Amino acid sequence: MGDSRIRLRLRVGGTVQGVGFRPFVYGLASQLGLGGFVLNDSRGVVIEVEGHHSDVEAFTRALIAEPPPLARLECVEKSEVRLRGSDHFDIRASEIDGAVLATITPDVATCAACLEEIRNRSERRYGYAFTNCTNCGPRFTITTGVPYDRARTTMSTFSLCSECRSEYTDPGDRRFHAQPIACPRCGPQLRLVDGHGAPLDGDPLAGSAAALRGGGILAIKGLGGYHLACDATDAVAVAELRRRKGREAKPFAVMVPNLEWACRLAHTGPEETAVLASHRRPILIVARRAETLLADEVAPANRDIGIMLPYTPLHDLLMRSVGHPIVLTSGNLSDEPIAHEDVDALERLGGVADGFLTHDRPVHVRCDDSVVRVVGGREYPIRRSRGYAPEPLEVPVPFARPVLAAGPELKHTFCLGTGNRAILSHHIGDLANWTAMSAFMEGVEHFTRVFDVRAEVVAHDLHPEYLSTKWALGLEDVEAVGVQHHHAHIASCLADNRRAGAVIGLALDGTGYGDDGAIWGCEILTCDSAGYTRAAHLRYVPLPGGAAAVREPWRMAAVYLHAAFGEDACDLGLDFVGRTADRWRPILSMAAAGINAPSTSSAGRLFDAVAALCGLRDRVSYEGQAAAELEQAADPSVAGAYPFPLLDGTLDGAALVGAVAEDLIGGLPVSEVAARFHNGLAEGLRRACEWVREEQGLSTVALSGGSWQNLLLLDRVTRGLESAGFEVLIHRRVPPNDGGVALGQAVIAGSLANAPGG
Repeated sequence: MGDSRIRLRLRVGGTVQGVGFRPFVYGLASQLGLGGFVLNDSRGVVIEVEGHHSDVEAFTRALIAEPPPLARLECVEKSEVRLRGSDHFDIRASEIDGAVLATITPDVATCAACLEEIRNRSERRYGYAFTNCTNCGPRFTITTGVPYDRARTTMSTFSLCSECRSEYTDPGDRRFHAQPIACPRCGPQLRLVDGHGAPLDGDPLAGSAAALRGGGILAIKGLGGYHLACDATDAVAVAELRRRKGREAKPFAVMVPNLEWACRLAHTGPEETAVLASHRRPILIVARRAETLLADEVAPANRDIGIMLPYTPLHDLLMRSVGHPIVLTSGNLSDEPIAHEDVDALERLGGVADGFLTHDRPVHVRCDDSVVRVVGGREYPIRRSRGYAPEPLEVPVPFARPVLAAGPELKHTFCLGTGNRAILSHHIGDLANWTAMSAFMEGVEHFTRVFDVRAEVVAHDLHPEYLSTKWALGLEDVEAVGVQHHHAHIASCLADNRRAGAVIGLALDGTGYGDDGAIWGCEILTCDSAGYTRAAHLRYVPLPGGAAAVREPWRMAAVYLHAAFGEDACDLGLDFVGRTADRWRPILSMAAAGINAPSTSSAGRLFDAVAALCGLRDRVSYEGQAAAELEQAADPSVAGAYPFPLLDGTLDGAALVGAVAEDLIGGLPVSEVAARFHNGLAEGLRRACEWVREEQGLSTVALSGGSWQNLLLLDRVTRGLESAGFEVLIHRRVPPNDGGVALGQAVIAGSLANAPGG
């Protein structure tokens, strides 16, 4: 073809809006002397470039190989079109037509260039809490529609001043087409008000820092809603925040001024610091150092700490003024979604916060902080929300029909499935009240509208009493598909790893409705995304009192001791027996009669039983507390293991508990007992997988369910399986807990819809 002139049209899909992609295209085309244009539309970005063939080829290579850091190209379609004689390149206004395929970008932490500006007295944005550019700032939480333009964000009511307008229209400026662009003259403003909403005099940031240093509790409006904050070194302030918030013992997250502070508080290696400083800026759970300035009340009885760096200019300015770590926890009362609207925040948090550091930029979508750990040098998500959602997840098998997955009850998320993408929502919380249910329904309405997905299939959990199930079954003109909870867990892990083939699934958690009506929770499945077989499981025991047994682990300890020792359990020389035996008769009678005592194979309840036997926790104040404290108590250096026999497809938890009890009676330290329990559980699961492999020939194991947040168990099981020749799949993009269930529901419903006759 030589070097004749051509005009090429490119359609680019993926994460290409709100990431500086159009300015990048403009700069690249101008550098190569190409004519044409770039614009956003409902499907992504459209580009036409015209020039010498070699220059157009160079443009295409660079576009694909060197896109902006935040961009993610999923597809690039190319076609040659008629020459138009263009020698000038333009950024054109967005076009809205056709189905929406464009992706809303997650919120992005403040970039280094913007941080330098707000810290430099000579810059016009010095000290300005809403500074951003094309490389950083709010995206998802302010976006009301696509294509991503200022008119479809909550910044639409702020008119640009002449200086911001000049930056916005200058192709050489890093704020070229930065939609949330603002400055002190034309952008949002901070306010400091008291607990009743009355304005307080003085500089809001200085007043807030002084209040925190003085032991006060503040509500701070962030990217996705309000946080509650206090001085993390002040034990009295932290204890008071716990009392007011109704959060008895669950660890608080801590924001630190910088990486140096993070390293002073926790054992952070290169992988941890990379996660902390990434543009996503999650809360990172990491091993805490023994001696720090942090109050013990921040994370009681816990070797770990959740830390994060400032991720907005507001946080950076506040932290530089406070000068040391602060507690920064979700702005809610226990079990409620985070507050994101100003009036609602005052009503719900007025009795908790002494003051409110707020502003006049609306938050369109409430979005809590993400939580991750580092496992094997890579991220291991615990809560996927700010900084990650709603980035689509590519799935191995495309959806033949649009799917809406209604999600579980706890750690709720929902999911849309369309084309080759699963769009998992931000974390919403536990659907335990109307506020949470409203947040779920608002989220579904927003996602289906901005992503233009009209679901033909709705997937839901089998549990008939879950609010999400009832909501899904109440929808009209959609096909409802019930999905077993633990099958959804394993399908989620498969989709997370972009796998579609059959595996052995180890699904371990607290509660999941079984297809036999029992409460499942320690399941060895053979499955793919289309179906499953229950190969083995933990032997059933009664769950006396139903939900009461979840809140009171001593009940499960009594049940398991009775299963292990019969009537002799009451005579065991065990501290636990002496502490609780006078309460056993009603719950054992309830269990024997099968009255409000459903059968359960739950791993979570097995952990509860052992934690209570060890004297760690008879009652819990949050889900998973007893299991978490048992993990914390274990000595990882201990190699011994308790027996956990497998017989006729059932794992005998009573044998495991019996061995625990005997060693406690013999005076073995709790640290060693807890470790041997973990090791025994891991060895039993490995043997069960080997038995399934012998029977069915499967050699890949997928681990999913809330119990895999336990890193000691995860390590023991992974090592054991790999040493036995298995390939082990763990979560990397979505949480192993119920926060990932909606993804599994979606791909299962999609597989069934793809099946012949589906």
